[in-house]
Amino acid sequence: MSSVITVENLSKKYIIGHQKQGGPTSLRDSITEGVSNAIGKIIHPFANQQKEDPAHEEFWALKDVSFEVQQGDRVGIIGRNGAGKSTLLKMLSRITEPTSGKISIKGRVASLLEVGTGFHPELSGRENIFLNGAILGMSKLEIKRKFDEIVAFAEVERFLDTPVKRYSSGMYVRLAFAVAAHLEPEILIVDEVLAVGDASFQKKCMGRMEEVGKEGRTIIFVSHNMGAVSELCTNSILLNQGKVVCKGETGHIIGQYLLHAKKSDNLPLESDKDWPIYVTGIRLCDLDMASINDVELGQDAFLEFNYSIETPLKNVSVAMLLSRMGNPLLYSYDTDNSPLLEESVRIPGEYVVRMRLPLSKLKEGIYTADIKIGVGQTNMTDERATLSFEIINNSINTANKSFRSDRPGQLYWPLEWDTQNG
Repeated sequence: MSSVITVENLSKKYIIGHQKQGGPTSLRDSITEGVSNAIGKIIHPFANQQKEDPAHEEFWALKDVSFEVQQGDRVGIIGRNGAGKSTLLKMLSRITEPTSGKISIKGRVASLLEVGTGFHPELSGRENIFLNGAILGMSKLEIKRKFDEIVAFAEVERFLDTPVKRYSSGMYVRLAFAVAAHLEPEILIVDEVLAVGDASFQKKCMGRMEEVGKEGRTIIFVSHNMGAVSELCTNSILLNQGKVVCKGETGHIIGQYLLHAKKSDNLPLESDKDWPIYVTGIRLCDLDMASINDVELGQDAFLEFNYSIETPLKNVSVAMLLSRMGNPLLYSYDTDNSPLLEESVRIPGEYVVRMRLPLSKLKEGIYTADIKIGVGQTNMTDERATLSFEIINNSINTANKSFRSDRPGQLYWPLEWDTQNG
């Protein structure tokens, strides 16, 4: 099978500007400084060639990234915020030019990187479908053949002749994805933009991308939802600080990503004083409440976390989401068994929460516990309030067992089988 995308030593550099301390604070000061610098360069043209400019800093969003994508591959690009994922997709989509390196792409590319990419706001939905098709190199006949299917998928029939600048963000994304996925590009590039849609739309998009993959077309998919990446992508690439950490089978790469997150967690957390409630620390403990990083297969563990309240609060919700390889397993509110907490006012102070996690019923693998906090309808979840750990097996031979880590299912729960002959 031939390569449709080849990336060789790809790098992208940006220059970040900093405000100099004690620098010019007015237009007159700025002009005076600029004139002085210009005169200085005329009088001493070589004086500052080696001198670093403290007001500017080089930032490498990507550094020497290389990989290949084969025809029909479904590749996930994962990594933390700032890892370089969106920069990479913009260069693959020819939106941003690389500083150095080479990209070779064979085939027609459709990109969905942010809401409204490739749409003209003054044109109607109908006109934008034909415009996008023409940009992709489709003939008018080809676009007409797919037109009804695109409109039905996007669910914008009533607003088809309305300028898209009047669309809601959800309508915009539905139509943009429908166009990108149905106009038969050889390569489909999709960023986290799908998170804008509702749950049913996201499910429909995932189904459509699976169909695109089965048709032999190539998908590049960026998401922080490890469940979606695991479901859609056969292979993945892990980026960190602009560099490729590893690449390969998706399950393995997600495991490496979560392990990397576990090693780099900054706990206890720095408090965010802009919020009236915030998580200040999180740890995993054995049954004696000693801190641990790993859990032995068949054992439970405690999750302990701290949060602080700055002002009396009502309608507070505190929750914990337990996931395996990005797949949600258990979601729990602190009000599940304490209904009085729903109506009570929580007074200012420091709070400590301990809960016993039923890990003894879970298979080997990488797990994540996320703490989520809200007040009324306002989400105040700190993305740093997460802890990754591993359930490991040092004593049980799972070679011929159903609960081996690479087999289907999430539970370590050997069932009692009553088998009789006749």
